[in-house]
Amino acid sequence: MAFHEVRFPANLSFGSVGGPERRTEIVTLSSGFEQRNSPWAHSRRHYDAGVGLRSLDDVERLIAFFEARGGQLHGFRWKDWADYKSCPASKAVAHEDQLIGIGDGVTAAFQLVKTYVSGGQSYVRPIAKPVEGTVKLGIAGDHQAEAVNFGVDHGTGIVIFNEPPAKGARVTAGFEFDVPVRFDTDRISVSVQSFQAGDLPQVPVLEVRI
Repeated sequence: MAFHEVRFPANLSFGSVGGPERRTEIVTLSSGFEQRNSPWAHSRRHYDAGVGLRSLDDVERLIAFFEARGGQLHGFRWKDWADYKSCPASKAVAHEDQLIGIGDGVTAAFQLVKTYVSGGQSYVRPIAKPVEGTVKLGIAGDHQAEAVNFGVDHGTGIVIFNEPPAKGARVTAGFEFDVPVRFDTDRISVSVQSFQAGDLPQVPVLEVRI
């Protein structure tokens, strides 16, 4: 899959509308009870990039970005302002935000993840597109230094320690991240007159699997 490691202009995505989608298959039995099942292990996010446009200059930047990606052809990074940190939005990223693994003395590579918890249930989301310069790691509570103790693959979200964490040691991480997406259309329709009257074009954006 073709993917460009470039972020959609963050000031344009700031005003966008979107969020996660789940797919649930529901079968109603003759007794009235339901059987519910989901074929998706992970949610998929949808956004509308057109809502964040505020001027004709923004429209021009959107079109330039769209053309450079070849419409739906190439994926890109998207900043979801409602969910882009390993911690609550009001706090600063810290190396103990998320548990990403337990050391076994052998494994040196770990996938960045974010865990969502509510009502005793949890969902672990793989993070494939961390933002460069924001990843912080800890082993048993001790902060580790990037380029000294570990490296980060910013295209996959895998971190690799120079020395495998000791057996039983908690491996934690803090980071900012983007969502891997593509345009969900090969056409953008803009009318200058309609735009100036407040009619914004619809530009759907869809999360892709990495």
